[in-house]
Amino acid sequence: MNTQSVALVTGGAGALGAAIGARLAKDGADVVLVDIDGDRVARQADLLARETGRPVVGLRADVADPDSVRAAVERVADGFGRLDHVVNNAALNRRADLASLTEAGWDPVMKVNLWAPALLCQAAVPLWKQAGGGRVVNIASRTWLSGGPLAYTASKAGVVGLTRSLALELAPLNVTVNAVAPSMVVTPFTRAGRSEAEFDAFLDRHRAMTPLGRLASPDDVANAVSFLASDRAAFITGEVLHVCGGAQLAPSP
Repeated sequence: MNTQSVALVTGGAGALGAAIGARLAKDGADVVLVDIDGDRVARQADLLARETGRPVVGLRADVADPDSVRAAVERVADGFGRLDHVVNNAALNRRADLASLTEAGWDPVMKVNLWAPALLCQAAVPLWKQAGGGRVVNIASRTWLSGGPLAYTASKAGVVGLTRSLALELAPLNVTVNAVAPSMVVTPFTRAGRSEAEFDAFLDRHRAMTPLGRLASPDDVANAVSFLASDRAAFITGEVLHVCGGAQLAPSP
């Protein structure tokens, strides 16, 4: 990775965003963590800066709000003068079956998981033109293949389609666009709304369906993002890299 590069990671206050930010900082990037929880992302940025010895900035932004996204990108431009790597990691899940699905549960998931990555890429285009290229890594999910919670799964399937479409549109700017699709990662995000017993049973099902016999870790996902953001992946675009231990080959649990 270019040591002068700047990477922006959404959902930066969460476990996955923090792991991705830490890995990109260790790769030599200056990192901007963005999250709707301003206090938490500021603390996470301070922690990563101490751990990595690299500049890490925490910004509060609502990634589903165009004005908030544009303001965040403007702050990156003012502070660093460039933006090379965008990692669209922020996510929302509202678990509901068809009978209980509502517009109020559907729309926020689509805005955060699918609308937000498009917004951020749109805002970053002038900086990519200035830099002569860039990298986008969208965090999808294995659920786009297997099925799962309706709104979340539909949004992540949409992320795959968005990735492929943006790869074509942004290629003339020398911007590559790829997706990482993890299987189950144990984080507060995946634990939310489940009892301890429910969560343990859920994890057991995922271990059983994974050929490599374990769950993905945040570092597994971060390593994949690191590769796709690097010069080693300069001729890879429009792809989905499954970080699943082979579970992408298995039926839904």
